[in-house]
Amino acid sequence: MKTLEALIFDVDGTLAETERDGHRVAFNQAFEEFGLRWHWPVGLYGQLLRVAGGKERIRHYVDRYQPKFVPEGDFDALVTALHQAKARHFQALVQSDVIPLRPGVKRLLAEARRQGVRLAIATTSAKASVVPLLERLLGPDSLGWFEIIAAGDMVLAKKPAPDIYNLVIETMNLNPATCLVIEDSRQGLEAAIAAGLTTVVTVNDYTRSYALPHASLVISHLGEPSLPFEVLWGEAYNAYYFSLDLAQALLPS
Repeated sequence: MKTLEALIFDVDGTLAETERDGHRVAFNQAFEEFGLRWHWPVGLYGQLLRVAGGKERIRHYVDRYQPKFVPEGDFDALVTALHQAKARHFQALVQSDVIPLRPGVKRLLAEARRQGVRLAIATTSAKASVVPLLERLLGPDSLGWFEIIAAGDMVLAKKPAPDIYNLVIETMNLNPATCLVIEDSRQGLEAAIAAGLTTVVTVNDYTRSYALPHASLVISHLGEPSLPFEVLWGEAYNAYYFSLDLAQALLPS
């Protein structure tokens, strides 16, 4: 069996509960700021999350739900401006402490750092949104924990394309067989699997009902000794919270 060398984390919905009460709210605030009568309720946002990338999500929403919308100027410029406003509103929400870490995240990161397991981020979100979130939730020194924070604006194709994971592998000179990815969505899972990476999915309210083929393990969250995870798919080897020992056991032999 290979020895675990690195953990690679998605961010939104994986490290933190950012989607429903973070990004969704920020999108709605941006729409209001621009005088648009658009609103993304909780249920609709779950459908929109099937499209990776904020600007891509706005375009899909207009195509699917606002086909008669005619912008006053250049549509691409409007999408960019909306996304920038959304990022600003999201950062304000981060600073207001309404977005929590998911269970087990801080514990697992601390264990990895103690044992010398390398860490990386691979997210579809823009780096400008990710950095303040990490600093707020994990502390100002946390950016140095990760050898690379690979963000969606650093690659041509976003998840489910494997580009972001390939970037991490190439930058860190990793053997995919010695790495484990922690994701929360089908798009993220498909991206990691396409890059040849063993993947664990920690579902959230939006992704719990998704079919997640090829995940090595699907659990409710990473868990704590006092807060066991629920196994939805796969073999947890009698573990009830996620640890480096469980990560090692999931790697291919």
